Amino acid sequence: MTDRADRLVAELDEMGDGTGADLVLVTSLPNVRYLTGYTGSNGVALVGPETRVFFTDFRYQEQSAVEVDPSFQRRIEKLDLLEGLSELLPAGDLRLAFEDGAMTVRSNARLRELLSDRVKLVAAGDPVQRLRAIKEPGELARIRAATELADDAVREIMEQGLTGRTEREVAQALEDGMRRRGAQGISFDSIVASGAHGALPHASPRDVPIERDQLVVIDWGAGLDGYYSDCTRTLATGELSEQEKIAYDVVREAQLAGLRAVAPGVSGRDADTAARSVIEKAGHGEHFGHGLGHGVGIEVHEAPRLSQQSDSTIEQGNVVTVEPGVYVPGAFGIRIEDLVYVTSEGPEILTSVPKELITVG
Repeated sequence: MTDRADRLVAELDEMGDGTGADLVLVTSLPNVRYLTGYTGSNGVALVGPETRVFFTDFRYQEQSAVEVDPSFQRRIEKLDLLEGLSELLPAGDLRLAFEDGAMTVRSNARLRELLSDRVKLVAAGDPVQRLRAIKEPGELARIRAATELADDAVREIMEQGLTGRTEREVAQALEDGMRRRGAQGISFDSIVASGAHGALPHASPRDVPIERDQLVVIDWGAGLDGYYSDCTRTLATGELSEQEKIAYDVVREAQLAGLRAVAPGVSGRDADTAARSVIEKAGHGEHFGHGLGHGVGIEVHEAPRLSQQSDSTIEQGNVVTVEPGVYVPGAFGIRIEDLVYVTSEGPEILTSVPKELITVG
């Protein structure tokens, strides 16, 4: 944790659009956790060259004593943690950076109210997010373990079969299977969507039985030791139409193209284009409306982003999803998603469930 705070300090000169800052106030809870180890719901960190302070309230006094890295001084404050900030700031004029993507307008106004005019507030963007995007070996091990147990849980679902079970029953069984294998939570509410319902990329499972001769989209992930996994497979429950078979092959080809494009130095936009062009060439461009992927770690959606709107560059050490899809309204949906670790030699696929079209009963 100390090394993480040191790396954040090294970023101070670049904060505030390159004008620099003396300290940074970290208010995003996932970022506070990354820097300090704290897992509670009310915490703030103040970091500078000679400053490491963690603030929380009475409810978390005992918890923070166990969790927070000892390099941080702990302060137990009122519920409004910002009230104790001013007395810990160094003397003289200084520039205090804040996470403008995480701090609300109200909190920013409150912070300005509590600080004297000698303190200039500067927007820092998301400097901790940038640090989090490069995974340390211990982080990768946790993501890998979460992925393995999630994959085992979905294999059990496949062995049990899908036809006749409701989407909600399958989703619940999948989540129960992950917890039985040691998951401490789920990455998100599992998606199980059959037939035309699969055309909704974020479909909610229904109390509707899964029928034979349909495609079924299953999107799931496990939480383990503070880190997450994310995977999607599309299964068949019998004979498919020619249109569905062709579309599945298109998505699989696009996914493989996306995987080949995920390498250090490639922009998130170019990686997205590599997969998207395959889908567009097949005539399904209008049926792929989301981005190719996103980072996964302490949060299931984090930097970098792989999309046409992305300004990210893929780096060695990123863990990202590669998940193109085709969604034909009123007919079917297909998504194939792997979780991959970016290395200098290409992507290491963490997901182990086959991507060939699998038919289950």
